[in-house]
Amino acid sequence: MCTRFNVTPRTLRYYEYIDLLTPRKEGRARFYSTRECARMTLILRGRRFGFPLEDIRQWLLIYDHEGTETQMRAWVELADVQLAELEEQQRQLVETTEELRRLRNLTADEISS
Repeated sequence: MCTRFNVTPRTLRYYEYIDLLTPRKEGRARFYSTRECARMTLILRGRRFGFPLEDIRQWLLIYDHEGTETQMRAWVELADVQLAELEEQQRQLVETTEELRRLRNLTADEISS
């Protein structure tokens, strides 16, 4: 599982601790089913998109308790909020980059004068 998803054992244990994953245990060994691998794919995708682990956990619980359609509706709502946040961050980054570039060029011009 660590190799497949490029994560540490500590990450897997933490995800288990916060109820994102529930592998079958035999002694100290853990066995991950197809379901757990699918959940891990969704967890990592959610993290890449910037979702907090608690939001991911709640979203996965929706599937367990209410099914696919309700989960998909919740996903659309979460995605809309996250897209708006990412777009705002992108706007701020462009603004900051332009300001830094302007100040850098003013300073460079002053040095070469």
